[in-house]
Amino acid sequence: MLPETTVVPSLPVISLAGDSAALPAALGDSFGRYGFAMVADHGIDADLIAQAWDLTAQFFALPDIEKRQWHVPGKGGARGYTPFGTEIAKGADVFDLKEFWHVGRDLVPGHPLSASMPPNVWPDRPAHFAETFRALYAAFDRVGARILAHLAVALDMPADWFAPAIKDGNSVLRLLHYPPIADAPEGAIRAGAHEDINLITLLLGAEEAGLELLSRDGQWIEVTPPPGALAVNIGDMLQRLTNHRLPSTTHRVRNPVGARAAFSRYSMPYFLHLRSDFVIRTLPQCVDADHPDRYPEPITADAYLHQRLREIGLIP
Repeated sequence: MLPETTVVPSLPVISLAGDSAALPAALGDSFGRYGFAMVADHGIDADLIAQAWDLTAQFFALPDIEKRQWHVPGKGGARGYTPFGTEIAKGADVFDLKEFWHVGRDLVPGHPLSASMPPNVWPDRPAHFAETFRALYAAFDRVGARILAHLAVALDMPADWFAPAIKDGNSVLRLLHYPPIADAPEGAIRAGAHEDINLITLLLGAEEAGLELLSRDGQWIEVTPPPGALAVNIGDMLQRLTNHRLPSTTHRVRNPVGARAAFSRYSMPYFLHLRSDFVIRTLPQCVDADHPDRYPEPITADAYLHQRLREIGLIP
């Protein structure tokens, strides 16, 4: 049974415009302690973000029958629209109270990873949807690579260690809508307690109340970055790669109370993934007598992803 106590956040806000020599230690300490970091001055254009918020709200306001024409059955929600009441947190009994849209990487025809990364689908409206989210996807990709470069240094590796591992990676930008709460099944919340599958997640929209992480001492901590900042968290792939030196922390989006229950909540997480064919093998510097290898059997990123998608009900 997970605790219900929520405490005031204590995560530091780390500026990517700060002293670059100090960033590996600052990010490594926050991620090592919380599995999360709040990141400001990331450089994603504010006008692009504003346009993305507007188009997200416009799309989810469309009639349900129109949105569902962009649902791609049998693909685990990898691209296009996933209807309300589809995804369920691992080990949960009820579905999350959300609907979402996935944007993936555009690959050139005949790309060797095409079998694991289907082409994008785009709605007929609102206008400028595809061009806006292609641009935002690319911006997230650049910021994520910068953060991973600092983490590589924190792990005593070259700054460019992750570059080939994430080149043409199977990353996904998710546009999330949590509708107003009404007649929810007992025990259902907007996003049940879970850990992410990928390397790191970069989240816009966490400044709106609801996101919480589970601390090492068993308390829920509110994650509320300053406006425009990112909440960034470690995913299970990086936890596995680092033998839990960088932990994937349980987090959730709790339901609003009072008058706020009548309002929608929107967020835009970017799930930064490895290449589908990358072999996840524990980093040797993260293994010693006090920290034996938890994962002696390597696994490809694609096999691991499909294993986890089955657990959360997106593929059979």
